[in-house]
Amino acid sequence: MVACSVSAFAFDSKPIDPQKQVAVIDTVVAVVNEDVITRHQLDEKIRSVVAMLRKQGTPLPEQAELEKQVLERMINDLLLEQYAKESGVRVDDAQLDLAMTRIAQQNNFPTLAAFLDKLRADGVDVSKFREEMRSELLSNRLRQREVESKMVISDNEVDNYLTNKVKMGLGEVEYHLAHILVVVPEQASSEKIGAANERANQALTRLQGGADFAQIAAGFSDAKDALNGGDLGWRPGDRIPPLFLNELLNLQPGQNTGVLRSPSGFHILKLIEKRTGGAPVVITQTHARHILIKTSEIVSEAEAKKRILEILQRINAGADFAEQAKRYSQDSSAQNGGDLDWLSPGQTVPEFEDAMNKLRVGEVGMVQTQFGWHLVKVIERRNTDVSVQQQRQQARIAIGSFKSEELYQDWLRQLRDRAFIEYHLEDEEQ
Repeated sequence: MVACSVSAFAFDSKPIDPQKQVAVIDTVVAVVNEDVITRHQLDEKIRSVVAMLRKQGTPLPEQAELEKQVLERMINDLLLEQYAKESGVRVDDAQLDLAMTRIAQQNNFPTLAAFLDKLRADGVDVSKFREEMRSELLSNRLRQREVESKMVISDNEVDNYLTNKVKMGLGEVEYHLAHILVVVPEQASSEKIGAANERANQALTRLQGGADFAQIAAGFSDAKDALNGGDLGWRPGDRIPPLFLNELLNLQPGQNTGVLRSPSGFHILKLIEKRTGGAPVVITQTHARHILIKTSEIVSEAEAKKRILEILQRINAGADFAEQAKRYSQDSSAQNGGDLDWLSPGQTVPEFEDAMNKLRVGEVGMVQTQFGWHLVKVIERRNTDVSVQQQRQQARIAIGSFKSEELYQDWLRQLRDRAFIEYHLEDEEQ
């Protein structure tokens, strides 16, 4: 298939000469370590992004801005793919199908096949959709492994958070937000910080001139959600950093902040809507044990599954679950017989929680997650009011949600700093 240039499908401009078009089909637009990104790949990705923006009703950014945004995201995705391969992190077809089945269920489709049929009817290339989903899952796994698993939230942080929450009365209000982020590289020079600040102020100037926020986000923001108009969805007030919340309290829906500075860069927030919400008074908690066999560069998924099946056979033959956990589990809970204590909704990864919720009290089940293969045993369940312990757990989740984003951006910048990246877009213009 012959690749089209950006302007041929995305913008109203003079058609490209076919001979010139053929000449750029295999042009390299960026070198990323040992891999390259070609003009054809970039054009295909831009085609997909333009279709998405038009479907959302978002005005298209300027051609050069969109091209730069898409290329930067392709570079990040390629770096993550390379790092995952080096680290032995992967997403196999079974895991991919499981994630896609969950998406199908969330969208009220009875089966994965029905969901895929709808995608095809809408003109979506299912094979490309699968690979994009695989890339997203891979990114999430790396984020958990390299950032969230190493993140520490102290009791003092939780205490301060809960105290501030009471003072500011944040428990009931939720905010629908969009944002623009201009990243400041780690240990950036004053010149780079100034350039980032100038870029953020250029975005603000356009917004003040009446430009569409989603369009400016797509053209200026370095955040992963930039091409979705910077939409962050609904956030409870207690999950928004105080720096941002203090500004939001002074906004009406439809308004945006000025340029805000944080450790990760310069931000502009837009308040789309706000509403009064609140967590349920009663929740169902599950007391469970588990045994984990991790996958790694040394232990393949097939080997981990084989080991967990052998443990399951011993348990089914009468072996004590807790003793098997102490002997074989590779989780920190092993010394306690795999005891996870009382778990609340959202406290574990979705695959684990789904499998656990399907088990009756006393039953043992097997499930694969991003960490490896697990055996799960449900000890008991209870309905309980939101207790002080639960409030503290929710506080940890809230703190982690914005703390992990900054840590992840730091890690991603370090990954880029260590990489060899060479741009060749300018070469095409000469």
